[in-house]
Amino acid sequence: MSKLSDYCLLSFDVYGTLIDWESGILAALQPILNNNGRSFSRKELLEVFHKLERQQQDRTPDMPYSQLLSTVHPQFAAALELDRPTAEQSKEFGDSVGKWPAFPHTIDALKRLSKHYKLLVLSNVDRVSFNATNAGPLEGTHFDAIITAQDVGSYKPHVHNFEYMLEHIESKFGVGKDKVLQTAQSQIHDHHPASAMGIKSVWIVRPGATMGNATEQIYDWKFDTLGDMADTLEQETA
Repeated sequence: MSKLSDYCLLSFDVYGTLIDWESGILAALQPILNNNGRSFSRKELLEVFHKLERQQQDRTPDMPYSQLLSTVHPQFAAALELDRPTAEQSKEFGDSVGKWPAFPHTIDALKRLSKHYKLLVLSNVDRVSFNATNAGPLEGTHFDAIITAQDVGSYKPHVHNFEYMLEHIESKFGVGKDKVLQTAQSQIHDHHPASAMGIKSVWIVRPGATMGNATEQIYDWKFDTLGDMADTLEQETA
């Protein structure tokens, strides 16, 4: 049976895995909820948002993520029968990505994991949004390669994103998929397409997460937090 230490590159989903995108999205949606004096459960808000986001990604796979969020914002308001937000409010929502907080211990875990692995970003955002996140909540963490949906021209779970990633790491690092671990929270966006591509994966569960879940759970390793994964790696390599 293989071990975590048998692999040499981690392909990270960022938002939901390293960044607490659910809390970030809810905070960014709060102004239009406050303006309407309405309240909804966390689960309801996230389920409505996630459905609209995926639909928009299917319609406009080449739209940069910040613009996509701005487009979804008035759709979200309409779905919940809220007053239509202004264009400025929608743009502010789209620009909020870089302010979404990192999960506790993420930075420390990345530093520990980087001693053994190359770290790669495979994210559904655009370059500007990711750069804001990396300069802010991720505290300038060094990643050996960064691939965004903007670079690929499609959004995960499309397998093209994973094909693009595999071609890139083979060309840049000489690393084949047998040495890659897709490391992510989302079953829908990451684990299912990674499995279809024959890529092993580590499920960072983030207990309580709503978006990205699926009835069928696919993974090769499972941890509640990235810190737990780093602990296991260090025990293997001690």
